[in-house]
Amino acid sequence: MAALMFNFNVGVLGHVDSGKTSLSKVLSTTASTACFDKNPQSKERGITLDLGFSSFTVDMPDHLCSEYPDLTASKLQYTLVDCPGHASLIRTIIGGAQIIDLMILVIDIVKGMQTQTAECLVIGEITCPKMIVVLNKVDLLPPDKKEAMIEKMKKRMQKTMETTKFAGCPIIPVAARPGGPEGGESDAIGLTDLIETLKTHTYRPKRNPEGPFIFSVDHCFSIRGQGTVMTGTALSGKAVINDTVEIPSMNVNKKIKSIQMFKQPTDKIVQGDRAGVCVTQFDPKQLERGLVCTPGSLPTFGAGIMTVSNIPYYKGAINSKAKFHITTGHETVMAKVTFFGLYEDPNSKDNFITNTAQKDQAEAQQRLPIKQYAFIEYEKPVTCPHNSLVIGSKLDTDIHANMCRIAFHGQLLECFTDSKYLVNNLPKLKVYKTKVREGLVERCQDEYTLIGKNLFKKETNIQSFVGLKVTLSSGEKGVIEGGFGQSGKFKIRIPDGVSKEIQQKYSGTKKKNKNKDSEANQDEQQTDHEPIKIFLTFKRYVFDPEKKMKQS
Repeated sequence: MAALMFNFNVGVLGHVDSGKTSLSKVLSTTASTACFDKNPQSKERGITLDLGFSSFTVDMPDHLCSEYPDLTASKLQYTLVDCPGHASLIRTIIGGAQIIDLMILVIDIVKGMQTQTAECLVIGEITCPKMIVVLNKVDLLPPDKKEAMIEKMKKRMQKTMETTKFAGCPIIPVAARPGGPEGGESDAIGLTDLIETLKTHTYRPKRNPEGPFIFSVDHCFSIRGQGTVMTGTALSGKAVINDTVEIPSMNVNKKIKSIQMFKQPTDKIVQGDRAGVCVTQFDPKQLERGLVCTPGSLPTFGAGIMTVSNIPYYKGAINSKAKFHITTGHETVMAKVTFFGLYEDPNSKDNFITNTAQKDQAEAQQRLPIKQYAFIEYEKPVTCPHNSLVIGSKLDTDIHANMCRIAFHGQLLECFTDSKYLVNNLPKLKVYKTKVREGLVERCQDEYTLIGKNLFKKETNIQSFVGLKVTLSSGEKGVIEGGFGQSGKFKIRIPDGVSKEIQQKYSGTKKKNKNKDSEANQDEQQTDHEPIKIFLTFKRYVFDPEKKMKQS
């Protein structure tokens, strides 16, 4: 039997001072423990420094009742997740966005789109299926131009949304706090339209009570004589009173003593529910924010493999082996990222390529990868579920720069819990670089043997290249047999033999004269025909400890 209350999580995001918290306050009737920021500094400065949670309830909309006959709840509860708008707190925004079902993007109608507004839009595209745009502070517009300015901003936002998955999303003008902080208790403008729009766009998110229980904690405090309360959101599974849960960051298990959802006792919570979970006593300072789960269900790891999708608004460089701020689940840690891709190449069916050969740039540009991946090496271990959302950012970019700092996103495919992953796990990942070396034919020793030059340096150990196949620009194929002399020259065996023409041009049968005229004649003789190039192409597997060269 379904619960009497159906919960729907709404994220309230936007640029700092756009009025997000004012909007959440005027909408909410019930505040949770973490509501409107527990940080005293936020109250002094009037801005949000942490995730705030609050709620309000409405009657169940008719469309939900008709679409989901098994949904027996009579009330719909909206949990508002008020995310900080300040640029330096984007870690908190990303963490909060992963628990929302619908996003309200709050825009100061006087200032329009700002840098962090755009970043919030990017986060919404990554994490959320639906959006409502709120044009706040319409009370600040000149009365005689208000309607025209609202319509102008609506059209501008519609144009902005055209290139996103939120094209055609509703745009609602409001004034959450008319007159600002000094405006007294004036009634908010446009809230009825906003709530009705919110109800219309509410859907039934996928809530799966199966699988391990994972609970995202955003606040923790003690109640003397009762235990320690963790407030947060259930990310997956379900939990009931007397269940045992693990706190991975502390490496301890605790028993659930009681559960409350917005001050109402309940005996269980499922995926998507916002709740306070009271467990046996521990020091709340040890867990300010983190994950709680079914014992043994969350891995802690130092490296992983993720899919990669680039953010088109990010204009910075995304270089392999560069460091990024990697948000995995709800943790943000610096990490070194190695990018690689899967290409449509019959010769590399089960292999991944980190970069294309420099031999032919035009060919390289045509061979775009089917999929992009990355290997992540975290600077400190992280704990999160398999298949978690991963977001790569450059959060050390100047916060005043007018640019998006979110670079790429994807899904965690594999996590390496073994500390010796470089030896035990990575060699199984067939990621390679294609290397192309180019040399020249110096002379033909006999019809099956050529002497080559300029492929290796004098100090190169040519023995490690013996047996590798080469191709001549004239079409012949051969195998490196070994070095020739001490200057980096080498022998090539041509199994099918070289043509008569090549033998004549590169016979090398004339004896060298020591006088300058003879040397000049020899140089002249070598320039009267097109030089034949030697191409050595091989793969070097990035994670192969022996760094061997391999050919198809």
